[in-house]
Amino acid sequence: MKTNYFITGDTINEIKKLPNAAIDLICTDPPYNLGKDYGNNIDWKQWHEYEKFTLEWLTESKRILRDTGSIYVFMGVKFISRLFLMFQELGFHFNGWITWHYTQGMGRIKGFSPRHEDILYFTKSDDFTFNLDDIRIPQKYFRTRNNMKGANPGDVWEFSHIHYSNPERVKHPTQKPEALIKRIILASSNINDTILDPFVGSGTTCVVANLLNRKWIGIDINPQYIKMSESRIKKERNLLDSFDPRENRKPKDLKEASINQGNLF
Repeated sequence: MKTNYFITGDTINEIKKLPNAAIDLICTDPPYNLGKDYGNNIDWKQWHEYEKFTLEWLTESKRILRDTGSIYVFMGVKFISRLFLMFQELGFHFNGWITWHYTQGMGRIKGFSPRHEDILYFTKSDDFTFNLDDIRIPQKYFRTRNNMKGANPGDVWEFSHIHYSNPERVKHPTQKPEALIKRIILASSNINDTILDPFVGSGTTCVVANLLNRKWIGIDINPQYIKMSESRIKKERNLLDSFDPRENRKPKDLKEASINQGNLF
């Protein structure tokens, strides 16, 4: 199967062309059906139309995933509960409901300002890829019972938005942090695995997959976003447009000389 390329076209039509069990990881940020303007299309459907659209691409996603494959889907609060049920109805295996917390966002006068997005994490079977050692973060405290290789990052992640003044920012309304996508790819795929983003948008999933020596395919209906993604994939990137602040912490209470010297094992 051909990899490392972008496809301009309707996701459902294009994903149907991919062979069965060919993809190791799907990571995507589909339209939230909130009326957002994506240039050549407006993200707005009647509820039943949006359900049908979502069910179609999820059904195809299950078909093309390997048995050890995983799927991560970003989704807004208005539809995420229905999306969760769709995953279950299709026979996916639930593995996590991740909260992406960020410090900047839309302000509200009446009601609480939103400061997070959700990511649903499902697998095709109970036998799935998960590389915990590749995504550990430093422990907060030294205790002999802790794994000093690092802690599991948990299901609440803190990554800043890509601010409009950030030089890494491109002209896309929902650009996701590279460091966030990096965690997903490291956790749920291996070198040379194939990763698909059926709503590639600004191209972040494919950019990070390429840097981490994974194969990739990106699909989008907007040709301008495909051009944007192709441009980004050609540039050297440092994956530092955001980071989890816990990654820089050093465990406290390091009393043993061997630990202080880095001789942990």
